[in-house]
Amino acid sequence: MAAGRAPIGRITRGTTGTNRLRRIDRWISRHPALRRTDDPLIVDLGYGARGWTALELWSRLSRARPDVEVVGLEIDPARVDGAREELERVRAGQTAFSPDARVRFDRGGFEVPLAGDRRPVVIRAMNVLRQYDEADVAGAWQRMASRLQPGGILVEGTCDERGRVASWIAVDDSALPRTLTISLRLTDLDRPGVVAERLPKALIHRNVPGERIHDVLRALDEEWERAAGLAPFGPVQRWEGALRGLRARGVDLPDRSRWRLGEVTVPWEHIAPR
Repeated sequence: MAAGRAPIGRITRGTTGTNRLRRIDRWISRHPALRRTDDPLIVDLGYGARGWTALELWSRLSRARPDVEVVGLEIDPARVDGAREELERVRAGQTAFSPDARVRFDRGGFEVPLAGDRRPVVIRAMNVLRQYDEADVAGAWQRMASRLQPGGILVEGTCDERGRVASWIAVDDSALPRTLTISLRLTDLDRPGVVAERLPKALIHRNVPGERIHDVLRALDEEWERAAGLAPFGPVQRWEGALRGLRARGVDLPDRSRWRLGEVTVPWEHIAPR
């Protein structure tokens, strides 16, 4: 970051749980943007009080792209110092992470400062915008997306503390939202609508009658109840039955490849705020 220039944004709560972002990481690892780029540089924006999430992100993505690099960015200089100390232990072979992990930590915010003005193919900003007003979201998306490679994506969303309920929006390099992904641990799931508590900031206050996201979540809960007869065959079968019912109601669900994982991706036009 340029000397004397303060990072853009606010310091987050810093909650960092081991494996909290596993669902998001695995989704990113399959995304065409990562697999096709000539420069697989990833930014973990607002990684929190510890550097675990950036190291876990590298570990998962390196299976798909062994040449992937991850830069963790935080506004709080104390968090950057702490993450760098953790990285020294990684390099010394004192952790479960590879000593050769291509990870580094720097100070930065929504401006996404990178050495040599490199541009990431993916910016992951999870649990960052929850503390902002809805009116701030578009501007934050614009700043971050402006730093992406052509064809890159911003992954912005929220999850619970254990990573069992998550949702995220894929925003393209023009700062336009393209999809919402809902990812749930199906074991012991009461109803899919529980994700309403963990919607991204752009949608969480829109879960009211008359809004598209409310209609989709209500329909998903109804289809989950309708698929209760499949429960004896397991939660995956019930979830897939509910999604088939949702699709029959006119909601476009083009990618079935991750349904069995408790995940569904919905095109933005089906849930965009009115």
